[in-house]
Amino acid sequence: MPLADVPVALMLVGLTAYMVLAGADFGTGLWELTAGRDTFGVRLRDYAHDAMGPVWEANHVWLIFVLAVFWSAYPIAFASVFTTLAGPLFVAVLGIILRGSAYAVRAVVRSDRERGLVDQIFALSSIATPFALGAAIGGIASGRVPVGNSAGNLITSWLNPTSIIIGVIAVAASGHLAAVYLAADARRQVEPRLLGAFRTRALVSGVVAGALALIGLTVLRADTPHLFSGLDQGAGLGAVLVSGAAGVMTIGLVWFGRYELARYAGATAVAAIIAGWAAAQAPDILPGLSIEAASAGRATVVTVIVVMAIGALALVPSLFLLFRLFLKGAFDPSAIRESIPARQEGGRIPRSLAGILVVLLVVGSALTVFADAGWAQALGVAALIVFLAGGFIAFATSITGETSR
Repeated sequence: MPLADVPVALMLVGLTAYMVLAGADFGTGLWELTAGRDTFGVRLRDYAHDAMGPVWEANHVWLIFVLAVFWSAYPIAFASVFTTLAGPLFVAVLGIILRGSAYAVRAVVRSDRERGLVDQIFALSSIATPFALGAAIGGIASGRVPVGNSAGNLITSWLNPTSIIIGVIAVAASGHLAAVYLAADARRQVEPRLLGAFRTRALVSGVVAGALALIGLTVLRADTPHLFSGLDQGAGLGAVLVSGAAGVMTIGLVWFGRYELARYAGATAVAAIIAGWAAAQAPDILPGLSIEAASAGRATVVTVIVVMAIGALALVPSLFLLFRLFLKGAFDPSAIRESIPARQEGGRIPRSLAGILVVLLVVGSALTVFADAGWAQALGVAALIVFLAGGFIAFATSITGETSR
């Protein structure tokens, strides 16, 4: 793989993670919006809201990751995208802000009327955000974002057939993933009525998402022939077939009650869609602008790769631990109540190890920031890496030790 292509690969990984993880969080808004106002509707809404509590904010790390890589490695393309597609990106950012605010405020509202208003803001922003992001992707994929600051049309660049259908598919896919994930959580927490409700929603939304995907191919053929031709052959066609097979498999697994496997099948279907888009658009990142031509230069690209690799040492293991505990039910209300006495008994990091970690942090930071010699800066980076690895291992051991007692 050429060096200039590595940041693109990192961006695709980050975008996939964001769609699979944060996308499911956005999808809960769809089910909160459609939940009834009766007692069970309130219970379903509360359950969907509470289920995402431990992970919803962490999932936005992937969006920040994608933006940081895009901005640093491909500045010309970044400027072109963010000036032409200012409309949908503003809607997405506004949706993320309103959604997060509504999620936080919901815990302190005093009346049913206030809670209803907060829930509506949360649900509508949860739908608007994936639609806007999908519309922005549609603008890029359909070639409506030319190179240059504000060179494209601010309206038609994202309000066009391709953008609209991709935005709608993003909403449907988010709702489908959310229903699958929530069904798996309801099975683990022994909530049979909620399990049945989310199972039905997962099946229906899966069929709807599949139908929309087929409609989307028809729209692409008429509105964006060059993108459709990329999906009609080679790697693009392979990705479409994988996505379709994974989608059908997800519905089948949900039907037979294999919800944990359905999580991974659903995630595979979404990942294959993103891979197909990348394959169909390659080697250009924007019309007439290849990935190599858009690259910021070898030194910058190498720096981006090294920095992201170092950051991954802290990010990936931490997120792995978070989701491992989450999927095992460590954050379920019953598990939290049972673990409170055990947490008071121990699980602390030894003082000697804590002292070593503090020394590594101080020395590594000082050498990296203030030293002029190359060997000293390298030693500082190495100390920081050891600090991150050692700190994660100590913290993970402490947490898993507490939750397993």
